[in-house]
Amino acid sequence: MITPFNRRALLAGAAGLGAASLLPLPARADSLGDIRKNKKVRIAVAMGIPLFAFMDAGLTPTGSDVETARLVAKALDAELELIQITNAARVPTIQTRKADILIGSLAITPERKRAIDFSIPYATLDIIVAGVPSVAVKDYPDLVGKRIGVTRATVNDLMVSQNARGAEIIRFEDDATLITAVASGQLDLVSTQTAVLDSMNQKRPGNRLEVKFVQQELNLGIALPKGEDALKSWLNDWIRTAFNNGELNKVFSQFHGRDLPKDLINREV
Repeated sequence: MITPFNRRALLAGAAGLGAASLLPLPARADSLGDIRKNKKVRIAVAMGIPLFAFMDAGLTPTGSDVETARLVAKALDAELELIQITNAARVPTIQTRKADILIGSLAITPERKRAIDFSIPYATLDIIVAGVPSVAVKDYPDLVGKRIGVTRATVNDLMVSQNARGAEIIRFEDDATLITAVASGQLDLVSTQTAVLDSMNQKRPGNRLEVKFVQQELNLGIALPKGEDALKSWLNDWIRTAFNNGELNKVFSQFHGRDLPKDLINREV
């Protein structure tokens, strides 16, 4: 039963909540300051991407993105909390601040820059269309009416969707399931990256896929939430230093068998 006293108390409480909702929200915490204070950095990586982030024979995460994350944590003098996610979770993970930063082979695109922020490029990758030799494909129009596999929420997915309307696009949640589908013969055409194609061909040596055409060379950035200017500035300075002293290239070339582009850190993005 609500007495007159209780009713007045409830009304006063409601009024207080309404007034509180009009008060300015507290300023967003400074992630760089928090990392230094807590001596811990949460770095998300998209697992299951050959050469970039995968499990080694001992089931330990490794790859160029994972090792780059370890370099960043070391430079920050912070403990690394490695947050393993899927491709599709990359942008949401940063938007919801479930990680401080993402090193997840994420291409810098205008669409993504509207949702999250990026460092200067730390690496690159080529996205390609590949298929069995018997399938004649030279450009996007040749994909119309054909089945092509992509990893969901990637630039590959976006580019095929935009440029090959009429193709039957089969979407997979991550690169690992796309690789499995190709290895089992479910697909004759894919839009992927060169590192993933290499993994596919290792699993089907008798019927290898060949590159049909290069869709685009992508600049990869370290992703972070909007408004974290101090952290972004620190990351940019670290990338320049690690690139110029060879540390970043050493990690990348160890896994990819090629050097980073000489103009990488000077590219406009």
